[in-house]
Amino acid sequence: MPKYTNLDGTTPDKSLADLLRWNLVDRARVKRTEEDLRFTPPRVENDGSRLFAATVDRMTWVGHATFLASLGGVTLATDPIWAERLGTVKRISPPGVPLGAVPALDVVTVSHNHYDHMDLGTLKKLARGRSAAGRPPTFVVPRDNADILLEAGIGAVTELGWWESTRIGNLRITLVPAQHWSMRLPWDRNQRLWGGFVYEALRGDGTVEKTAYHAGDTAFAADVFRAIGERFPAIDYAMLPIGAYDPNWFMGPQHMGPEEAVRAFTLLGAKTFCAMHWGTYRLTDEPLAEPPERLRAAAQKAGIDDARIWTFALGQTTDLTGETTPLPAVRCPGGAGGAGGCGRREAPSRCRRRGAGRCGSPGGRRKSGGAAPPRCGARRSGLRSRR
Repeated sequence: MPKYTNLDGTTPDKSLADLLRWNLVDRARVKRTEEDLRFTPPRVENDGSRLFAATVDRMTWVGHATFLASLGGVTLATDPIWAERLGTVKRISPPGVPLGAVPALDVVTVSHNHYDHMDLGTLKKLARGRSAAGRPPTFVVPRDNADILLEAGIGAVTELGWWESTRIGNLRITLVPAQHWSMRLPWDRNQRLWGGFVYEALRGDGTVEKTAYHAGDTAFAADVFRAIGERFPAIDYAMLPIGAYDPNWFMGPQHMGPEEAVRAFTLLGAKTFCAMHWGTYRLTDEPLAEPPERLRAAAQKAGIDDARIWTFALGQTTDLTGETTPLPAVRCPGGAGGAGGCGRREAPSRCRRRGAGRCGSPGGRRKSGGAAPPRCGARRSGLRSRR
């Protein structure tokens, strides 16, 4: 029996037969184009020097559901994963910031125990960091997940239930519901809680200056997002997943597609949509470039100003002013790029290195077994793209 269920009392329990149907039948029918096979999100070089600032809140997308941010003078990482592989699944593109370039953090939040969100190799490395006060980061996890970290040698762990909060410096962190499930081993299915996080940067008098929300992994559930929006009516930045949705019959009960993410964003009443959970690992069957394109189309259909939809380039850092402003344009070598950073196929220019492909997608053809062409922002054979 599950110890935990979703807010509506359900769990997305797919059977072994369902898993086999997807992997042996559905996936066999997927015909990937050469463009999809070589796609990587646009990226900018980031050596970590501008990740955080003493007087300015900032956010950087590392990849998947991992953001580095500073809020209220507190530095944090969300669902950090720098792993090169998830089992047999290889990372599509290097993380937006090298792990060794990440300064010591104050807080690390982990939304649930699935391996693409709770990566112990990454967490153990982050746990070695020490703040200016000599303290390791505090790891905040949902109920019944602390023992996983403690057994890995990570000692500073705080557990929360849904709607429970903890305060670290000027940052209040609240665990909120998500429509998902948990399992790390065959015998612990739904025995550990899952969720998302709301981060409130507090002024000296205790009032809220700025609010961010990280959804973790979640399917669409109107009651979940409505409840979060009602309890936190002034969310400035909503980090919402837009990928890993195809086939919908299998993924729909646990992951949102872009159109559902727009509906969630509307129910939350948030100011700015920060897209995540796409373009990092090929976990499901949709083309890698598709989620941001569908997100833009869905937002336009819903009448949402383009300036409110942020699709970061890997490694892109931006200031969090609390105002509704466009994400600064990212320019790959050769001048390609655009507002919102990435996820578009707008006649991209060529990188200025011979043999390089378009920004965010490959160029030229590759013979079977040959090396992939250099990517924008990546290093190959001692050469480096210019920004």
